[in-house]
Amino acid sequence: MEQLGFDGMPRRLYPCTPTRLAAWLDCPRRYRMTYLDRPPPPKGPPWAHNSLGASVHNALAGWWRLPRRERTVAAAGDLLDTGWISDGFADDAQSAAHRRECRRMVEDYVAGLDPAVEPLGVERTVATRTDLIAVSGRIDRLDARPAADGGPGDLVVVDYKTGRHVLTVDDARGSLALALYALAAERVMRRPCLRVELHHLPTGTVLAWGHTPESLARQLRRAEDIAGECAAADDRYLGDPMAAATFPPRPGPGCGWCDFRAQCPEGAAAARPRRPWDGLADLPDTGPSLAATA
Repeated sequence: MEQLGFDGMPRRLYPCTPTRLAAWLDCPRRYRMTYLDRPPPPKGPPWAHNSLGASVHNALAGWWRLPRRERTVAAAGDLLDTGWISDGFADDAQSAAHRRECRRMVEDYVAGLDPAVEPLGVERTVATRTDLIAVSGRIDRLDARPAADGGPGDLVVVDYKTGRHVLTVDDARGSLALALYALAAERVMRRPCLRVELHHLPTGTVLAWGHTPESLARQLRRAEDIAGECAAADDRYLGDPMAAATFPPRPGPGCGWCDFRAQCPEGAAAARPRRPWDGLADLPDTGPSLAATA
């Protein structure tokens, strides 16, 4: 049943994405600067690890969009090369070294894929709603794994990761974003979607978790709680732009990576500034490489 506001009118659903909810949890001030301030404050320079992650994601998406007969290992590497984004790297040599390493990484990954097994979606936007929120997001890949009895089987949410940090199954289990993608995919496709997977390309590992309807419901309630906090803060700020105290900073070591560090005295004092390429892991023979987070 649709909930009513104080005036008896239906309450407006809070539109959100998993990224928006995560921004609020991470730092309300950064959330405000990203989503509410108009015009938004200027950001810092682009990050090399973001460029690397986008390059890899784009290459894999492009590979699945090729005609089936053209989905070769070399084709994946060629897509990585031609679509390489060089923003944020220290210099051309550093960019080229990472491009070569990412070509190898992408080729190794697609070598383990069956090009004849079509995903149900690549970079597919899905959405769902409750009485409180309207949530949407874009899934890297949506698979349909056949059932043991030969039936259509269930849906699987696949999320690519290019970061240097070692992942565990807990990262898949606890991911609010993956849970919301699963719920939205089930609604859009009208098929069960309980399994979520993180595909960590640097190590070639797959971290999978099988949700239950109950665990997905818990994640949805969590999202609604976060969205409720966001909506209340948004309303206070839009009603009174001077109510900046509604969005306190959460200073810490991560402030060195913040796009809005220059506009946040507390963040600037909390952590040293990071260079645009500091999020890259070390390559064996050249120095910095592979991304910090994707």
